[in-house]
Amino acid sequence: MDSYRRRRYIDKIARGACIVALLLALTPLVSLLIYVASKGLGGISLEFFTELPKPVGELGGGFANAIIGTLVLVGIATAISLPLGVLAGVYLSEFGGSTFTKIVRFSADVMSGVPSIAVGVFIYTLIVVAMRQFSAFAGGLALSIIMLPTITRTTEELIRLVPNSLREAGLALGMPKWRVIVRIVLRTGAPGIVTGVMLAIARAAGETAPLLFTALNNRFWSISLAKPIASLPVQIYTYAVSPFEDWHKQAWTAALVLVVMVLVLNIGARIITYTRGGN
Repeated sequence: MDSYRRRRYIDKIARGACIVALLLALTPLVSLLIYVASKGLGGISLEFFTELPKPVGELGGGFANAIIGTLVLVGIATAISLPLGVLAGVYLSEFGGSTFTKIVRFSADVMSGVPSIAVGVFIYTLIVVAMRQFSAFAGGLALSIIMLPTITRTTEELIRLVPNSLREAGLALGMPKWRVIVRIVLRTGAPGIVTGVMLAIARAAGETAPLLFTALNNRFWSISLAKPIASLPVQIYTYAVSPFEDWHKQAWTAALVLVVMVLVLNIGARIITYTRGGN
């Protein structure tokens, strides 16, 4: 009985420690959301989403160009990194074991830890200097490099969870290996892969440093891939360090919009995983 009581006592202590750790982990996130919402909600208006920034010294204006620019940059990054990341993940999972795959896997792990500003400087040297101007393409390419390791490793790990019995069933029916991968393996792992892609997009959408060296910023409408383009992170930074109180308020509102965008992507990933039978 004493041993039983002791185990129950230890179990209660462990549960209490887990709850305290959970509360401590949630406190910064909840505090951030509440603080950003309290600062940014007052600036939410139709003009904020539909108008361009006003010239220096004039009140009002909006972040419409930055919102569209962020969507363009993330779209370019996704178009580049999604097929490359998924195909690389399939290769690592289905054809792994060689020295080459180990090198690719190690490179992906290293790339996931590279500071984003280093990616920005790399693309600046490779693309911006060669084109002799900042551009949306350079910004999207920098974001795609940041997204690529996450998509690659997520795809590999999720495909590895697909039971081998499904692969063997497909091969036993006479299907070639490539069709087994496309029709069975990828379809089974799709919910988890989508989750990884959305998390990668959420991270890329909030990056500022690489865009300072690649896409720069633009106070006007521009969706040209060959010209500088506005983005929410860079415009928030520009407004936050300015000496104008009205710009500070708009920066808080833009920060709230960016946080909501990232939050929606994360919640969307969870919903997709849940509805498709994931965890």
